[in-house]
Amino acid sequence: MSALPGAAKPFKSPKLQAKINSSCKENDRKAEENGGVESSSWWWRTRSLNAPSPFQQFGPCGRIMKNSVMVMQIQDPASQRLTWYKPPLTVLVIKKVSDASVLAPFVQLVTWLLIEKNMVVWVESAVLEDSLLNEDTQFRDIRDKLVTFKDGRDDLTDRIDFIVCLGGDGTLLYASLLFQQSVPPVMAFHLGSLGFLTPFRFDNFQEQLTSVLEGHAALTLRSRLRCVMHRKSDKRQQANHALDSDEHSTPAPNSILVLNEVVIDRGPSPYLSNIDLFLDGKYITSVQGDGLIVSTPTGSTAYAVAAGASMIHPSVPAIMVTPICPHSLSFRPIVVPAGVELKISVSPESRNTSWVSFDGRNRQELFHGDFLRVTTSIYPVPSICAQDQISDWFASLADGLHWNVRKRQKCLDELSDLTASGSEDTFDEIENLKLYDL
Repeated sequence: MSALPGAAKPFKSPKLQAKINSSCKENDRKAEENGGVESSSWWWRTRSLNAPSPFQQFGPCGRIMKNSVMVMQIQDPASQRLTWYKPPLTVLVIKKVSDASVLAPFVQLVTWLLIEKNMVVWVESAVLEDSLLNEDTQFRDIRDKLVTFKDGRDDLTDRIDFIVCLGGDGTLLYASLLFQQSVPPVMAFHLGSLGFLTPFRFDNFQEQLTSVLEGHAALTLRSRLRCVMHRKSDKRQQANHALDSDEHSTPAPNSILVLNEVVIDRGPSPYLSNIDLFLDGKYITSVQGDGLIVSTPTGSTAYAVAAGASMIHPSVPAIMVTPICPHSLSFRPIVVPAGVELKISVSPESRNTSWVSFDGRNRQELFHGDFLRVTTSIYPVPSICAQDQISDWFASLADGLHWNVRKRQKCLDELSDLTASGSEDTFDEIENLKLYDL
């Protein structure tokens, strides 16, 4: 029977559609067996985007072809709010190091959490070694009630319900470093220098913390980059810990998640960096200059903006690629989709090696034959908003970077007197000057 005029016709054969449907059902079955997690053969990198789900039909005939890895539903970032399915009991407090001005707020906060909220408070063991802090009598009374950990030795996974940061943006970056998989909600208080990622003021911390602990807060999901270093001398390890392995399992020992950016530069060499860039396996370009910045939207207001990149709201699903002082007048920063995979390597004809750093840490050399693979991680940093996603971000642009600060232009009413008076004198003066010149 022929189709009705104007009716949508199938765009694939019934056999092909049946095969795709069978593949989708098989993948769903595997996901259910894994507790809702897709198998590593399909979930090889991030496929989700933090954006409203698009309508999937285009006109009367076109639509998105369904496949086993497509995203069926995406939550609008504006609707993302914090909820606790059970009351938080453990809190990790991270304070800025080597800053005496943070000591008093730290003692107030920890005391309040212990006594008023009956929470288990975790701090880094190095905090207890602060001589100025130990001179505080109030702190000495609660010192033994704190639970400590040591960075690089103790695993905090599934031990912390909530994180409070006291200081600058570096405290949030440190929290991201401590949790290389799922990150507890982070509430950051501005007690540092710039404070772009720390929207809360400490003046009324009791009211603000109580509101958050009761579940009244908006969230910004700050995406992170998953970076995996592959060494030429370690082919077996590359095969065992490739980037397309399941990120839900234990991460590869040579992988790291970054919140701001990964930077590839020329290090101490006097020669230009010569770096090859691939996107989803396709060669894109070679970077000849001081280096390359691959950043998240959160990192777009850090090193990237100093190198000439645009500032991107943290809810935008994207990866930024920004050259550092490129030896080309036409090499501009670019933005690519969040789900792609970047591969970065030293060009075979490069005169020197390159150096890689991850959020300013773990700096290491990238030799010829080595390569770095970067994509968006499935584990974002849930940053708690002081107001909401839009207000917090634009307030940070204004306060931290003085974005678009300019004296206001006067309106015509204010200039009316100046316009009305003196105009004839001005023309007379001009005519007199002309006569004088003759």
